[in-house]
Amino acid sequence: MAKLLRDFYDRPTLEVARDLLGKYLVRVQEGEKLVCRITETEGYIGRIDKACHAYGYKRTKRTETLFAPPGTAYIYLIYGMYDCLNFVVEPEGEPCAVLIRALEARHHGERIARNRYGCGMAEMSAYQRRNFLNGPGKLCRGMSLTRKENGLDLTGGELYVVERLTDLGLPPCPGDDAPFSIRTGRRIGIDYAEEAADFPWRFWI
Repeated sequence: MAKLLRDFYDRPTLEVARDLLGKYLVRVQEGEKLVCRITETEGYIGRIDKACHAYGYKRTKRTETLFAPPGTAYIYLIYGMYDCLNFVVEPEGEPCAVLIRALEARHHGERIARNRYGCGMAEMSAYQRRNFLNGPGKLCRGMSLTRKENGLDLTGGELYVVERLTDLGLPPCPGDDAPFSIRTGRRIGIDYAEEAADFPWRFWI
């Protein structure tokens, strides 16, 4: 199995944010591999980015994980209720991360749906389908990720990324192997970050 290794994450933030698109996030839950395609990301670069929790190398109990080795999961809580999954990138000690903003279910979708909504995929309403995993809090619920998983090694066996479904012994899904274009834009929900709010550091398929 060809999971992404630490050298993939030990690169400039915006390169990693782009290169994660189209790859597959794997979450092992009670022996089952929940697999989703990554379709939207955002970059955060602490040394220059007022939207980053560790802007200016600010170290707190919350931000300590941002200074961890590249390829570490940084999961934090927003609004007191939503967990958000980030991948720590760049060399250790540089507080940089890529926020995973959206996924598409590919394997064990039934379990992902039950994590998210408490029902099977066939029972989901049209509204629930449209809003299944299209936000950082939504995807964390679907993939059963909370602050308990903060600090996980993304090169380990519980949470990791692979290049393609065949790396997991799974057949490719229709359309996944087709070339795709990457769009860029302003990040979402960071109007407080002054000039950083206009950085085009959001990427999506």
